[in-house]
Amino acid sequence: MKQFGAFVLKEFRHIFRDKRTMMILLGMPVIQIILFGFAITTEVKNANVAICDPSKDIATQKIIERIKANEHFSISTILNNPDQITTLFREGKTGLVICFSERFNENLMHSGHAQIQLIADATDPNTATTLTNYASAIIASYQQELMNQSSVPLRISTETKFLYNPQMKGAYNFVPGVLGMILMLICAMMTSIAIVREKEMGTMEVLLVSPMKPILIILAKVVPYFIISCVNLTTVLLLSVFVLGVPVAGSLFWLIAVSMLFIFVSLALGLLVSTLTESQMAAMLISGMAFMMPVMLLSGMMFPIENMPVPLQWLSNIIPAKWFIISMKNLMIKGTAVSSVIKEIIILCVMALVIITVSLKKFKNRLE
Repeated sequence: MKQFGAFVLKEFRHIFRDKRTMMILLGMPVIQIILFGFAITTEVKNANVAICDPSKDIATQKIIERIKANEHFSISTILNNPDQITTLFREGKTGLVICFSERFNENLMHSGHAQIQLIADATDPNTATTLTNYASAIIASYQQELMNQSSVPLRISTETKFLYNPQMKGAYNFVPGVLGMILMLICAMMTSIAIVREKEMGTMEVLLVSPMKPILIILAKVVPYFIISCVNLTTVLLLSVFVLGVPVAGSLFWLIAVSMLFIFVSLALGLLVSTLTESQMAAMLISGMAFMMPVMLLSGMMFPIENMPVPLQWLSNIIPAKWFIISMKNLMIKGTAVSSVIKEIIILCVMALVIITVSLKKFKNRLE
């Protein structure tokens, strides 16, 4: 038993000596329980809602007060003109517009009937359906309250309109996210593994003593993945349009340009991982933890970022796929101009500049 105890103690020392293994063993469960516990939820909270109320009477104000008091909604904009609705959706400032008809209370009291239109951004069909259901429930509750107080039947009819995806196809939400995931995996994960493989096999030094400059050797390793990613981009776009029926509503040129920028950011991330690791296994683990899980959970690909706790919303800002997916939804699904995604393009450019600078600097230090 004494020898067995000594062996167990030795194994513990091996484990504790490797800080990366310790982080994976003890850190991953904590990160996963926090992410899965808080990020994965289909419940919508504090969704931005805009109100269009031309009548501004007592009935509309009571409904607005109920919407304001509801935890699922946060009134972000009061519209003065229905013509502003399209602009508001294109800028991504709201997920739902509640539009009251003119002379709402007057119509309700005199004719017993008034209308409310619910207009939702259906690029994410699940969120759009959830928001309209929440709003309809609030309106139905108010109508029931009026019915209890009145001797005549009163009816508030709600008309629901889904913008950009009236068929409510899940592919409209699925395609931009999967595109971001594929490009990230091909570029970042494969690039980091390809360079680390050379270091692990000891052939990197052989390459570096060749007449070519080290930066050209690195670029030669990266270029094939860039080309493969471009082929994947073309394939996914063709399948999306001709098989899944998802149209490219905006500029194809800018859609490809933003995708190229995202590919460049992902390649830079792969280079950064390759400077931090010594083996393919470590590169795979770091890539899996740093890229796959955050992209799936925090990029808005599967779950609305607005539903997450504030710290996770801040964390999502450093994930390149988030800005890429927003750009793809605007350019591909909504058909907006490139001016609507200038912010996302600038953020991706800054990320590319910072990551490639740090990656090349660390790589140069290692080579020296």
